[in-house]
Amino acid sequence: MAERQLTTLLTQLKSARDFTTSQTLLSKAKLLLLQLNALAPTPTTPASHLALARDVYEQGALASIRAKNPDSFTRYVAQLAPLYALPASVLPPTPSERPKVTGLSLLLLLTQGNYGEFHSELEALSTAGIDIEGDRYLGYPIRLERWLMEGSYDRVWNAMKKGEVPCEEFGMFSDILTYQIRSEIASSSERAYPSLPLSSTKSLLFLESEGAVIEFARSRGWIVKDGHIYFPSANAVQEAGEEAEQEKETSQMIIENTLGYARQLETIV
Repeated sequence: MAERQLTTLLTQLKSARDFTTSQTLLSKAKLLLLQLNALAPTPTTPASHLALARDVYEQGALASIRAKNPDSFTRYVAQLAPLYALPASVLPPTPSERPKVTGLSLLLLLTQGNYGEFHSELEALSTAGIDIEGDRYLGYPIRLERWLMEGSYDRVWNAMKKGEVPCEEFGMFSDILTYQIRSEIASSSERAYPSLPLSSTKSLLFLESEGAVIEFARSRGWIVKDGHIYFPSANAVQEAGEEAEQEKETSQMIIENTLGYARQLETIV
């Protein structure tokens, strides 16, 4: 009886997009798991009950992301970890939302700047024999992380804007990544140049208007004068020596690459 009810609830959960509805369904599902002694699975829990627990927690994780609740998502991921660690002979891996949930977990770690745990998770997935590069959900955060480390912000931007986001839930992180990219480009600009034209800065930061550039500039403490942006920290960087000069050259390369992409994008548009 409880298994049939859970199966029905899971069907409803998979189609629910309202967080309040999802929460109500999840609460009912957890009570049913409790009746089946599967809320906290043990070695004696039947495989069918393990699969139901996994499905409930996966839907809870996805609902949490859609609600932009990273703490709730992280709790569901923690509940899924021991289930994902079970061998296929105990809990068959399909059908499962594991790649999607794990990809979202990687993307969350990326937006939090938690690169150590990001790579630890990748190592664990590789050890488990999962094709992380070839999977559409796992490959996406891996590519983003690689491009961020290379300073290829244009490629990250392109991936977020060209329909390459694997599914709706992954798009929830686009605003966070956009902010991070702008902050990185802004820091590189400060190190690389004493000033930039306002129009170039607009393209560089992927902003839609010069008014938005001016607002962003003020938030960074930049000076806007005569159609140019002046970076107050430029003199300090110039006086910092050879190491700072090398950093400046790297920053210039990043900026020039990003500007080149922005100009191409404007030409296409």
